[in-house]
Amino acid sequence: MRHGKKVNHLGRTAPHRRALLSNMATSLITHKRITTTVAKAKALRKYVEPLLNKSKTDSTHSRRVVFSYLQNKDAVTELFREISGKIAERNGGYTRIIKLGARPGDNAEMAIIELVDYNTVLTKGTKAAPAKKRTRRGAKATAPAAEKAVEEVKPVEEAPAEESKTEESGNE
Repeated sequence: MRHGKKVNHLGRTAPHRRALLSNMATSLITHKRITTTVAKAKALRKYVEPLLNKSKTDSTHSRRVVFSYLQNKDAVTELFREISGKIAERNGGYTRIIKLGARPGDNAEMAIIELVDYNTVLTKGTKAAPAKKRTRRGAKATAPAAEKAVEEVKPVEEAPAEESKTEESGNE
């Protein structure tokens, strides 16, 4: 019986499993959607969702913690720059698993795992939340001065279009 056993070992040793999940998480962050087996997708969801949650606070410590899991600088940069802004308002459930059916070769159940906010079909009308600003040691508080310098540009209202002259000439 498997009472209380929460980890799916995926038929691998612990270092091999960590490497597999790290590589899959890097691919998911880079490509926003990957196709894999259902068992691996469920294991990946447990692995990557805490990392996505950690990316909401952009600090040196959280970057180092996420890098220790992913071991890929480009994936960490993309996670903290792009993805964290989109998931800032979401309280959890950052990934979605869509089952595809059986793989023809070995009849394994296949699935797509994707980041929820990057599915353009389902999220047409939503906007990304603004990214949180980082504070650096020794940086002066210049945020209010920078906000004053940037002025909002309002669109210029155009005058109503006049009737075309061809219509006037056609009435004569």
